[in-house]
Amino acid sequence: MDEDLKKQLVKIAGTIAGLAMDAVQKADSGHPGMPMGCASLGAFLYGVHLRHHPKHSKWINRDRLVLSAGHGSMWLYACLHLSGFKLPLEEIQRFRQIHSKTPGHPEYGLTDGVEATTGPLGQGVGNAVGMALGMKLLKNRFNQEGYPLFTGKIFCVAGDGCLMEGVSSEASSFAGHLALDNLVLIYDSNHICLDGPTSECFTENTKARYIAYGWDVYEINGDDFEEMEAVFGEIRRRQGKPVLVICKTIIGRGSPHKEGTAKAHGSPLGAEEVALAKEALGLSKEEFYVPQTVLSFFEQKGLKEEVFETEWNDLFRRWSKNYPELAVEFHHMQDHFLPPNLETLLQSVEMKPSISGRAASQAILQKLGEWLPQLWGGSADLSCSDLTMMKQYPIVSSDHFEGRNIKYGVREFGMATIVNGLSLLGPFRPFCGTFLTFSDYMRNAIRLAALSHYPVIYQFTHDSIFLGEDGPTHQPIEHLAALRAIPNLHVIRPADAYETRMAWIAALRYKGPSVLVLSRQTLPELEQTHVPYEEGMGRGAYIVKQEKRPLDFTLFATGSELALAMEVAERLEPLSQSVRVVSMPCWALFEKQPEPFKQSVIGGPLGIRVAIEAATELGWHKYIGIEGIAICMERFGESAPSADLAQEFGFTVDAIVERLMCKK
Repeated sequence: MDEDLKKQLVKIAGTIAGLAMDAVQKADSGHPGMPMGCASLGAFLYGVHLRHHPKHSKWINRDRLVLSAGHGSMWLYACLHLSGFKLPLEEIQRFRQIHSKTPGHPEYGLTDGVEATTGPLGQGVGNAVGMALGMKLLKNRFNQEGYPLFTGKIFCVAGDGCLMEGVSSEASSFAGHLALDNLVLIYDSNHICLDGPTSECFTENTKARYIAYGWDVYEINGDDFEEMEAVFGEIRRRQGKPVLVICKTIIGRGSPHKEGTAKAHGSPLGAEEVALAKEALGLSKEEFYVPQTVLSFFEQKGLKEEVFETEWNDLFRRWSKNYPELAVEFHHMQDHFLPPNLETLLQSVEMKPSISGRAASQAILQKLGEWLPQLWGGSADLSCSDLTMMKQYPIVSSDHFEGRNIKYGVREFGMATIVNGLSLLGPFRPFCGTFLTFSDYMRNAIRLAALSHYPVIYQFTHDSIFLGEDGPTHQPIEHLAALRAIPNLHVIRPADAYETRMAWIAALRYKGPSVLVLSRQTLPELEQTHVPYEEGMGRGAYIVKQEKRPLDFTLFATGSELALAMEVAERLEPLSQSVRVVSMPCWALFEKQPEPFKQSVIGGPLGIRVAIEAATELGWHKYIGIEGIAICMERFGESAPSADLAQEFGFTVDAIVERLMCKK
């Protein structure tokens, strides 16, 4: 490496460390150790190696860097600021302050250059795997001889905590299975975690583990620029597998009294220690100091980076001219194209008159796969049961990336993080599936998808005790309430095949994550649900049976219990009871409706309000009131046929009518 470049990188590394120390100290909160220990790595990656264009940060063929160790966010913010992303110094100075662009952990969509929302450890590894998979899929679909459109690599910086979390093992195993040769995981190996040295809790042979996954592994000194140049250059030229780079660093490097200890991990160093560290590193005492030579270096680098994109744009124009059909398909993927007559198209999908929610969704998926090139899906070893397979397309494998179906294996949490990463790439609208009860494994990744509005669709089947004999371990009780509690997440539980059609419209139109909650058992198709999307599912809740005189009862139901509610209403009317029935497939959509509409459905004198749902009652009293009746699950289920379970837990017409009439 040229000596002048090496000197410049040393200065950049010092600037990264200085900005991190100052920002954490000013905020009196944060993690200075990782940014200081990885400062040289950041200088090399952002100063030399990454192929991107910060002035156009969404250029699709860019190299992407995910910081899985999100607590070290000031490392990333310092690198982004110096590189020329839209992150001014004022935002660095507002680290961890309200409404700043520099929150405690990186958030996608808030800060320019942040590729994924990270912080809960290990998930960034899965995000990076998903991005790498997506680039392989794009490369296979669109690259033509002489037109290497998609060549970008995915880098991920992870720490000891990330590799301790099981989700990184799931994702790494999957990446090795597919031999993702565009993925580079950089392990900040400093032998320190928040609670002390890793010798107290983490003594595995990480190198051997990753070799067993089918990865190549390199080891480097995290402060040796020549080693970095040699190893990363080799990876750029000859990568044939996913790669782990074990980067040996010293946490809090430069701090005279705290480097190499847990004291540098998660707390400010203190003003005196910052001053001593700056002196040891040869940095200016001035707070938030950025040398002009560093700014000039990145300005010159920016001119070279602009050439990357300019040349690519020219390549893309020539490719579009020579392959117009592929170009149209790519633009449809980028735009998440939906046919203007989607509702009519879905109504034309043929189904049996009585069909399970999962089977109805499968029939819909076969057609959506044809109409929507951006739709890619997979399951955690349950595609034959949650019915997520698009049968006309093959399965993705290490030798064939032509498929549209992804088998994630029994890796629910890993699947959720990988799907998040796939959605972050841009052109994909991914879905994934498992049983509703296993959404617990995925919950934190679903939460991050909701936080950052990732457009992911989850198909969760076996939605209640009525899945039957598998018993309480597989029968979801609290899961609807738990998912409904997540802000920005649309939880949709359709009542029949028609509502399932409309549920897919709702999920595809939403600019964020949606959950489709589908039955295992067959459901009758109700004539009353056959209303236009904008009058039914699009409202989140709507009246399916209108009363003819002042109300005695209003029945609220979702999913399979809507048909039950309709039967209850039919039984009550001969008893001189006036009944309204409301289908409430998506509470979140209903809450977004204008107040007059909401009042027309749930306002006014409604008589006795009743919720019927084979799940916990938590949340229902917002709609039925404290005096309302919740015919819901109060305990875990049993292993038995569904008819016996309905009898046992009071989900029969006779049991509900008797209970309601006792209230009169």
